[in-house]
Amino acid sequence: DRQPEFTQIDVETSFLDETQIMGLMEAMIRKVFKETLAIELPNPFPRMGYAETMRRFGSDKPDLRVKLVFTDVTDAVADVDFKVFATPATAKDGRVVALRVPGGAEMSRGEIDGYGEFVKIYGAKGLAWIKVNDVAKGRDGLQSPIVKNLHDAAIAEILKRTGAKDGDLIFFGADKAKVVNDAIGALRVKVGHSEFGRARGLVQGEWEPLWVIDFPMFERDEEAGRWVAVHHPFTSPKEGHED
Repeated sequence: DRQPEFTQIDVETSFLDETQIMGLMEAMIRKVFKETLAIELPNPFPRMGYAETMRRFGSDKPDLRVKLVFTDVTDAVADVDFKVFATPATAKDGRVVALRVPGGAEMSRGEIDGYGEFVKIYGAKGLAWIKVNDVAKGRDGLQSPIVKNLHDAAIAEILKRTGAKDGDLIFFGADKAKVVNDAIGALRVKVGHSEFGRARGLVQGEWEPLWVIDFPMFERDEEAGRWVAVHHPFTSPKEGHED
């Protein structure tokens, strides 16, 4: 009655391991959804490691209803003339990712520029992009102001890794890994839930539960010069990681 804006259940238990706790909570959530909403959730819930979640979605709480994923191209653009890509690609904490949007070549320049402004909220300096008009023609089948600064090998690798098809749009994030994850992760969700994304089936379903496991306890805050808790410090390390 003190915090009406929150709904929370605290579980007090002893001598249960991670698997047992997760099983207990899953059973409760499935029961609540079935009895209150008549929705059958999967049994068991899918699980994904923190590292894989960040690699694919840039977020530790990904919206799996959105059917867009990151493609890491950091190594593929490390030696290109385009410094916007090459600088973070060769930096210790840098990352370059591609986000393929099926059918996205239909977007107007105004829409693309709007997304470029959107990612700036998350610290990105801008948003590079490539429209794929004819993938079979290589660079000659692409439309983008950045293509002239990418060599043929990099272009071929980007098209191959993303699985780009005619009519697709590829967005790029290039910066420190945290900025890329935050900005392109938010872009992924925004595009998926947009009118365009819904019309294209880029977002599907109503509920997609997921356990994200194997979180790091701490991460380095370079600006503060110290280690900080990723979520909260009241967490026991997994067995074998006590030292």
